[in-house]
Amino acid sequence: MSDPDPGRRAFGEGPLSRVAALVYNLLVIELLLLLATAPGLAGSLLIVPDASDAPLIALCALPLGPALSAALYALHHRRRALTDLSPAAAFWRGYRANLRGALQVWAPWLGFETIVAVNLTHPAVAGIPRWWATLLVLIAVAAAVWAVEALTITSLLSFRARDVARLAAFSLARHPGVTLATTCLLVATAAILLASEAALALLGSVLALVLVRVCRPVIEEIQRELTT
Repeated sequence: MSDPDPGRRAFGEGPLSRVAALVYNLLVIELLLLLATAPGLAGSLLIVPDASDAPLIALCALPLGPALSAALYALHHRRRALTDLSPAAAFWRGYRANLRGALQVWAPWLGFETIVAVNLTHPAVAGIPRWWATLLVLIAVAAAVWAVEALTITSLLSFRARDVARLAAFSLARHPGVTLATTCLLVATAAILLASEAALALLGSVLALVLVRVCRPVIEEIQRELTT
């Protein structure tokens, strides 16, 4: 029997259903993010915020890289129909597939930022002048933007670590709009962190979704020019 109304949407494909599907995806991925980063979160609660503890803070932040990578993968491949949702399966699939690539980006970046943080908080011991401290801050911000874009690329596409590093660096200049938007997202994330660590933890999936959409032009260009 033919469908009497071919233009009619099937159940689970309307606007309200899509909103419900998005909320469900975000909630599930948020819970999985918290689960995957639980060791680091537990460790961070035992650390007194102090410049001398920067290496320990970086160690606690290490699980965040693969977890964020998995969230980016799951949100990029999320299903929009309410009747076809499997965010948990997509999250763990992305976690397994991207674990090595995410750590190859995340761990060196954390190490670099830790060195910068120690130098900036102990300028007398490090023997750095004020102008160099300002330059270090700018370099640290640029490195953070690069790391975010590199993590997004390695989460959604399959390239060697060296190629991911080059593509991320190239995209900073190639897509200034994406670079600016990523910088603004990082500033907003830092502001939320300073206001409330708990709020940042609970908004992880939302920030990951924003990052997926911000970096979409970069991903689409790479797919168009290098994977077809």
